[in-house]
Amino acid sequence: MAKNIFGGFKEYSVAEFFKKNRQMLGFSGKVRSLTTIVHEYVTNSLDACGEAGIHPHVEVWVGEVEKNNRYSVRVKDNGPGIPEKLLGKALGMMLAGTKFNRYVQQRGQQGIGAAGCTMYSLITTGQPVKFSSTHGGKKICGKLGIDFKANKPVLMEVQREDCPVEEHGLEVEGVFGETKYERGAHGVGEYLKRTAIANPHATIIFNTPEKERFVYPQSVEELPEKAEEVKPHPLGIGPNDILDIAKKAKGYSRLSAMLQNEFTRVSLNKVKELRELVPEVNFEMKPGKLTWDEAEKLVGGFGKVKWISPATDSIAPIGKTQIEKSLENILNPELVYVTSRPPKIYRGGIPFVVEVGIAYGGDISKEGKGGVVMRFANRAPLLFDAGGCAITQTAKAVEWKRYEIKKFDDEPIAILVNIASVHVPYTSAGKQSISGEEEVVEEMKNAIMEAGRHVQKHLSGKRRAREKSTKKKAIMRYVGQISADLAELADEKGKGEELKASLEKMVETRFE
Repeated sequence: MAKNIFGGFKEYSVAEFFKKNRQMLGFSGKVRSLTTIVHEYVTNSLDACGEAGIHPHVEVWVGEVEKNNRYSVRVKDNGPGIPEKLLGKALGMMLAGTKFNRYVQQRGQQGIGAAGCTMYSLITTGQPVKFSSTHGGKKICGKLGIDFKANKPVLMEVQREDCPVEEHGLEVEGVFGETKYERGAHGVGEYLKRTAIANPHATIIFNTPEKERFVYPQSVEELPEKAEEVKPHPLGIGPNDILDIAKKAKGYSRLSAMLQNEFTRVSLNKVKELRELVPEVNFEMKPGKLTWDEAEKLVGGFGKVKWISPATDSIAPIGKTQIEKSLENILNPELVYVTSRPPKIYRGGIPFVVEVGIAYGGDISKEGKGGVVMRFANRAPLLFDAGGCAITQTAKAVEWKRYEIKKFDDEPIAILVNIASVHVPYTSAGKQSISGEEEVVEEMKNAIMEAGRHVQKHLSGKRRAREKSTKKKAIMRYVGQISADLAELADEKGKGEELKASLEKMVETRFE
């Protein structure tokens, strides 16, 4: 009996898992799948350029292969390229990359993105992706697939050639089934437009299936400040995190030394406080001997200590000036206001920054849209799952009538909200909406209301100007008749025109 029950027991690789659960990677629905593919490649390009200190120049081509079902996607960048020994892993191996174990702000973390696109090409068309990487004086081209059972890349038709050392970049191209190109709020075009807004230091070019070409030029010279990798803060971790760090930390003979060196804000005095709060933990033992119960007691002790807030060096927001220039450049509004809130923490120890930009009028009304909420997390646009996102909910919950916005959804107004953090509080693995963390929501609300007050000031000024103009026109209509009547009453009929000019000047002065 037991033999029959467990006869089908098998092991599965992470690649096989995602092959059967592709919706977890954002491949659900034809439009969303195409946008997800472009997002993954463009994000990789922007991150690579950022790490190398290069102004990104990213060009995207989307072409129709089979109507409303199969599209080709090609993305080319001027980044550092990928070394040959890492190329296969970067594009064709799940959970491989440079980001997962770093405590620093970044667009992606898991090391799935580009490999997920390779997977999607294989399972929807049976075709591998093409690549061309130029790095360190070498250019390597070929095709790439995935051995799903082993979760390993499969390189094919590889060609190598020498090239000038100063040349660099990556080009990836694939054909993807079960995809659909659409204009609109969830399409590739809107995604790239918003990516350009959040990355004004980059040049982004989009070539559509209809042979149109949209160019979003670089609008600022300054490269974003690099987010520094920092150590974890005691208030942002659990028992399992402490045990992981204790196992990996080598060269420490005492737990106290590990705490001071592997965590931020833990000084000798803080260790003394912890000794008094959790006397049952031996701070002189080797970190590797720490038990789960002791780790739990340490976490309890952490919660009783008054800590300095975590360093915000790990966060790199877009920047007020950059957002202003970007919104002006792309939306051409009549009003732009941007605010950046001071760094705060949520869940006790995770630092974050909220940035809000508001634009009114201009090209927003030309597009026939009203009440646009542009959501971003670490500069990456969030196009899907808007209804369940705390950003949308917070923006819509504001009492806009107080700011002379009668109906938010009908006004030519656009709000940009960017959450910058080491760990963005997403609602799910799809990373398309933000959860309602109390501290994050409060900061968003305050920032949106501050921006709203500036819209109110602008609209109040416009309203007063209209009222003044209306009054002036009403009075001016009667100046001619009044001048003639006054001249007649004063028996000065020849001075009617002179009197009219004087009255007009008085009205002009009054309504300046």
